[in-house]
Amino acid sequence: MAALAGMPVLNDDYESKRIKIAFNPLYEGEDTPFAVLTPVIEKDVKWVSDIAEFFRDDFSTFRFINDYCKANPDCNPDVLDAKLTDIRAIGTRQLGVIVVNADCTVDEVTNIFIRINSMGAVLSQADFAMSKIAADEVHGGNMLRKAIDYYCHLAVKPEFWSTISTQDHDYMATEYAQRSSWLKDDKDDIYDPDYNDVLRVAFMYRFGRGKLADLVSLLSGRDFETRDFKSEIADESFDKLREGVLRFMSKDNFQDFTLALKSAGFASPNMIYSKGAVNFAYNLYLRLREDPSVPATQVKHYVRRWYVMSVLTGRYSGSSESVMDRDIRRIVEQGFLPFYRDVVRAQLSDTFWDVQLPQNLVTTSTRTGAWLAYCAAQIKAADNTLFSGSFKVGDIVTTMGDVHHIFPRKYLQKQLNAPQRLYNQVANYTFLERRINIAVGAKRPGDYFTTALDAIRSGEKYFGDISDEQELMDNLATNCIPANIFDMGAEDYERFLVERRELMAKKIKAYYQSL
Repeated sequence: MAALAGMPVLNDDYESKRIKIAFNPLYEGEDTPFAVLTPVIEKDVKWVSDIAEFFRDDFSTFRFINDYCKANPDCNPDVLDAKLTDIRAIGTRQLGVIVVNADCTVDEVTNIFIRINSMGAVLSQADFAMSKIAADEVHGGNMLRKAIDYYCHLAVKPEFWSTISTQDHDYMATEYAQRSSWLKDDKDDIYDPDYNDVLRVAFMYRFGRGKLADLVSLLSGRDFETRDFKSEIADESFDKLREGVLRFMSKDNFQDFTLALKSAGFASPNMIYSKGAVNFAYNLYLRLREDPSVPATQVKHYVRRWYVMSVLTGRYSGSSESVMDRDIRRIVEQGFLPFYRDVVRAQLSDTFWDVQLPQNLVTTSTRTGAWLAYCAAQIKAADNTLFSGSFKVGDIVTTMGDVHHIFPRKYLQKQLNAPQRLYNQVANYTFLERRINIAVGAKRPGDYFTTALDAIRSGEKYFGDISDEQELMDNLATNCIPANIFDMGAEDYERFLVERRELMAKKIKAYYQSL
């Protein structure tokens, strides 16, 4: 529509841009008559650079045919006239209009919305909720939608503030602008929320529900008990959502929450693999700030523990909306502390720590909760990388992100003809400086660990910078390397993996209990 009418649209950077579609009246057979305008097409006299020209009020068919035929002498005026009639007929078509009966329920309308938009960019419950909010002018929903959109864009591109502040004066006069202005100087990218995240957190926090379909119903004024619609419910719902969004936007709340994640060792955005877990934790943070049963000094303690528990157990991975809905409802009904104790007893029993967690580490994926929790444990403890007395694990995770094989890949391939699924086990991974990894090469583990120990005892130089034997043993322990590594070769690899998984699980347990 924008191309036909010659109207500008907003791009991802909220800049007004014209989308120009070119038209070739001389197309034949299977050639396409339309194309997005390019410099090459613009120079080709066969092409009309902008189809919006045909739909202007002052468009003259006679004048156009005359000018076009002068530029293209081989063109048949009668054929051109027929094609112009066809293209101008587009303007009389009713495109993409579907009328839904007024007696359809909100759930049915939501289902229709999602199914119709299932092709191309698939739309979701959050998209439907945003369209509902954007269409509202009575409660200021149109400005609320803009506030959410701007906030999410600023979180990724702080420089966008200059565009907002100079071009959207109506927004700058609102409370939303005051709450989001701090993002213009923000460089933190641990948690860059999108509108789905903002809606979910605000909805769970203020409404005690987790299904966004319920949000659309409440904004429409639905009374879940009487199953009818009341304007006062819509009024209250928009007020509550607005308050929840403002609390989400608050600089103090947002930065204090992300600080809680960092203090738990989740120092890099690469370590945030479940937005669901982060969203629920932020909702929990906002809720516990107002919970008289939880001392203010303990809020981040419980938020950290809940988040790590969620990551370890995959509680909010995949299609987690129903789990979130169940959890937030039980928190509202029981209170957080009783619910927290029940969940921890059920999810983090001795069997989990001793059996299930080591089994969860039988994987080649560095995107699993167990591996990420192990990395967080090392970062929180400020552990040094292997064979280093000063270089921190956190320095590698937040910059290069490199992991290396304790049993070198080439060594295992040569000795055992080991497949990737075996030598790339996360229990075979550790963080160390690249220069040390190069020096180790494809050596047998028992050999290069013994080389380091002998060099330390004799005071000679070697590939590491630890110079004390006890410091080396402590370094091995913090990196969960079995003490008998000095004797290990390819024949011991499977046993090594089992022993290291157990050590990693113990470290993760101690880390969780320290939060």
